[in-house]
Amino acid sequence: MIAAAQEAGRTVEWVPDNRTIAEANVSRLMERHGISSLAELRARSFDPEWFWPAVIEDLGLELELAGGAPVLQAPEGPHRARWFSGTKLNLTDSCLGRWVREAPDREAACWSTETGEERRLTYAELDRLANGVAAALGACGVGPGDTVGVFMPLAPETAAALYGCWKLGAIVVPIFSGFGPEAVASRLEDAGARVLLTADAFTRRGSRVEMKAIADQALAHAPGVQRVIVWRRDGTADVAMKEGRDHWWHDLVPADPPAVSLQVDADHPALLIYTSGSTGRPKGAVLTHAGLLVTVAKDSAYHVDLKSSDRLCWVTDIGWIMGTWEIVAAGAAGATVCLIEGGPASPHDRLWRLVGGERITVLGVSPSLIRGLAAAGAEPSDEHNLSTLRILGATGEPWSPAAYTWLHNEVGGGRCPIINISGGSEVGGAFLAPTPIESLETCSLGGPALGMDVAVYDEGGKAVPANTVGELVCRRPWPGMTKSLWKDDERFIETYWSRFPGVWVHGDWASYDEHGQWFLHGRSDDTLNIGGQRIGPAEAEAVLTASDAVADATAIAMPHQVKGEAMWCFVVPAPGAQPDLNALSDAVAAALGKPFRPERIVVVDDLPRTRSQKILRRVVRAVAIGADPGDLSSLENPEAIAAVRKGVSQ
Repeated sequence: MIAAAQEAGRTVEWVPDNRTIAEANVSRLMERHGISSLAELRARSFDPEWFWPAVIEDLGLELELAGGAPVLQAPEGPHRARWFSGTKLNLTDSCLGRWVREAPDREAACWSTETGEERRLTYAELDRLANGVAAALGACGVGPGDTVGVFMPLAPETAAALYGCWKLGAIVVPIFSGFGPEAVASRLEDAGARVLLTADAFTRRGSRVEMKAIADQALAHAPGVQRVIVWRRDGTADVAMKEGRDHWWHDLVPADPPAVSLQVDADHPALLIYTSGSTGRPKGAVLTHAGLLVTVAKDSAYHVDLKSSDRLCWVTDIGWIMGTWEIVAAGAAGATVCLIEGGPASPHDRLWRLVGGERITVLGVSPSLIRGLAAAGAEPSDEHNLSTLRILGATGEPWSPAAYTWLHNEVGGGRCPIINISGGSEVGGAFLAPTPIESLETCSLGGPALGMDVAVYDEGGKAVPANTVGELVCRRPWPGMTKSLWKDDERFIETYWSRFPGVWVHGDWASYDEHGQWFLHGRSDDTLNIGGQRIGPAEAEAVLTASDAVADATAIAMPHQVKGEAMWCFVVPAPGAQPDLNALSDAVAAALGKPFRPERIVVVDDLPRTRSQKILRRVVRAVAIGADPGDLSSLENPEAIAAVRKGVSQ
């Protein structure tokens, strides 16, 4: 293990005022149960028999617990945990049905596209559309437990597709809208999907994405799909339709459908979402009706502080967990979800115009997106009114201090807490997450998310002291945890449960300081071991991106005859800048120590990224050493591979 870097700007960025504390959802929960401090609440939340019923009651979720049955049962161990046994529900009742009864005319969703289209749906309209999707799926033979692919841009129809599947007890398989045919096919085939919901085309970054054509190519390798329902999203060109298989959305989805909400067991699967693996085979996480509902509702209410009066926008895609998260979070709170189709920086100030025009109050971003906007000089100008913002959300990867501070000051005006959360698709929510009622240091994740018994372990499985980097683990199960990996129980055990008995190992480096603030330091499988000393790449990257000449950076371990491994860094120059590589190397050595001076710094035009702008370090390393990069299905910019290869060869 290594000591956490102390120079990385551990200054306090956020101190809540009395009004923020008094009006926060988490304060209401504490007051209701006579809890005097956030530390006390975090400790009590480890008791599932008290905490989860308290959440359900406080948030008014439509989940009536079976009398006498324990909330958690795990006789075979935490990896086989069962939650809310004997309980029947449908998560759409809490996200749509409740508001159709209480506030049918409240705005449920708004939609904005690169081409200037806008649309709004009330809760009554969204529920009607979801019932229509359910009717169309039912006509195609879809029933409880069937898997349905959703390969669509982020739009109200996409939200209705999710809810329509869940109303029938079907399992949603969300697929990233930027995938190519091979990635789409592999997920549909592995999931055994019988039906695919897709669109004709849409615009991203100024280019037309031919979704139906991509789907057609994919289905040549996924013969199990028997029906395709196509939403005429673009409508500007002819689309090939295969007779007997393909149907237009407007022909199959009735305008006045019957209401449906099949009651299913609490652990009935709702979502099968694939995460990229280091090999060519992605992992399918299985989230349940009760687990997805209570975990997302808890995180969004008490950490992100989402209320029914809020307008939520998370810059994401339906293929990533945050796409489903923002739809369910808004529904559980009775808030408005603002769906952004296409690229958030196309044009460069699109995101800020959207915040002002839609009066967004809760905005979620990734660190890489903010680094890119800051480097491009895309800070909000005086013409963008961001005064409605009250919460900034963040997830995806560790922050650099410069980008975190830029978001806090330039976007939030110093008056919005950054709710920096860490979790994942297989988590169904957050492991680490702050609340708006606590002071936050630069890049902090606050502390353990409520209900999550997380710790930092050394290689021997022992908890480490403050200011020491180690493995992030969770010592108890939680409702949002994947039931297993789809069709691969052995891989589930090996990936998460095999290292320390009864403990989930997530694969992240983490630490906490003497003030109880938690921090991430990158993926533990990306660790650099130089001369027997381990370091997370995020620490070197933070130093590099602190330079005005560097827009983004990553660090990888390369084979070395003497040291075993040496650090190579890859930097993307800021527009018009020419980084001084010697100065950058000196800065890394000064910050992290001479043993960690980069062996080489490579200048590249771009780095391989996911749709959420997370840099794929393993792909960079594979290209640099000439190895197979493995699963590339989550890659947003395949041209970056050539950029890395060119940089290495020079």
